[in-house]
Amino acid sequence: MEESPPKPVKPPKVAKVKNKAPAEIQITAEQLLREAKERDLEIVPPPPKQKISDPDELAEYQHRKRKAFEDALRRNRSVIGNWIKYAKWEESQREVQRARSIYERALDVDHRNPTLWLKYTEMEMRAKQINHARNLWDRAVTLLPRVDSLWYKYTYMEEMLGNVAGCRQVFERWMEWEPAEQAWLTYIKFELRYKESDRARAIYERFVYVHPDVSNWIKYARFEEQHGYITSARQVYERAVEFFGDDYLYEKLFISFAKFEEGQKEHERARVIYKYALDRIPSETAQELYKAYTIHEKKFGDRSAIEDVIVNKRKIQYEQEVKSNPLNYDAWFDYLRLLEDGGDEEVIRDTYERAISNVPPVQEKMYWRRYIYFWINYALYEELETQDMERARQVYKTCLEIIPHKKFTFAKMWLFAAQLEIRLKELTSSYKA
Repeated sequence: MEESPPKPVKPPKVAKVKNKAPAEIQITAEQLLREAKERDLEIVPPPPKQKISDPDELAEYQHRKRKAFEDALRRNRSVIGNWIKYAKWEESQREVQRARSIYERALDVDHRNPTLWLKYTEMEMRAKQINHARNLWDRAVTLLPRVDSLWYKYTYMEEMLGNVAGCRQVFERWMEWEPAEQAWLTYIKFELRYKESDRARAIYERFVYVHPDVSNWIKYARFEEQHGYITSARQVYERAVEFFGDDYLYEKLFISFAKFEEGQKEHERARVIYKYALDRIPSETAQELYKAYTIHEKKFGDRSAIEDVIVNKRKIQYEQEVKSNPLNYDAWFDYLRLLEDGGDEEVIRDTYERAISNVPPVQEKMYWRRYIYFWINYALYEELETQDMERARQVYKTCLEIIPHKKFTFAKMWLFAAQLEIRLKELTSSYKA
């Protein structure tokens, strides 16, 4: 029999998409996940709570949990969190001895972990094992003396137990390591809580030399002032000024010192302190000092003192202007006029020398007109105020040498120089001029 040929396999019918346009409302994968989250479609209900009713079930549960913890530790011993969870679970089972053993094993792995020591000692304190906790603190601060949290917890425990002498010994051990400023201040506050002001003073004496900052000296002085030791507070301020010397002058220290004297109604002392500081501290770093001095003089000074303060303030302003722009001749003129009212000869002469050193950069007469008046005023000041004729003659001579006569000249300078020689009855020199 002849075999019939196989029938051809027809491909499955595929439904034709009639409308290939995008849907009006597009839904993204993010929206699908958000809707699933909102409807709690993927939340697995928690397992039912297991109630343990006899010792055998409890032993089986503990064995199962311990095996899980030990397996986790075997996989990675360096994860301290697993050790802490294991020890806390043993503590929850009231197995303090087992928890202690776990913490000791963890310390063998990483004995420089402060968190491990803190958790271990906190467990001992919760179990009211004070001697155990104390021994642990001793071990911890011996191994990690630079971890302040261990010392804070240790001193706090001793103080809560009422062991003031023991707490003081712990603080003294801590201070031997010269810790940060806050540690010293904590020790001082501890002594003040028990009215031990003499001990607090001794701590301050060590503190200001271990951390010689201006703010710490001010705290020491204010401590003496608050406890009524006015003479001691003044001595602390004086020692601070002597300690920092002229190389390190801080306006904050002098302001605090002056305000202390002002509070004691020693206004003359305060004024002397302000003037001492203003004479030594550069003007650009003494803005707050000038402000405090001005307020003090307005409150307690007479008219002349207030005028002095205002003049000094204006001097600083002019000094800043001429430093920022040396070619600002108007500022120089105002500055010199202010100084001439004061009458300090050396300062005025030095300021004139600084002013005339700012020669116009362009050799054009229009730029030299204002500058020439520095020389004229300088020469007239030497002639009329200081009566130094030789210096006045030298001023005119130097000015005439500086002027570029080949490009322009100033007839008034020649006339002033000649008239000076006539007044000095030096007719030969006047002809030359």
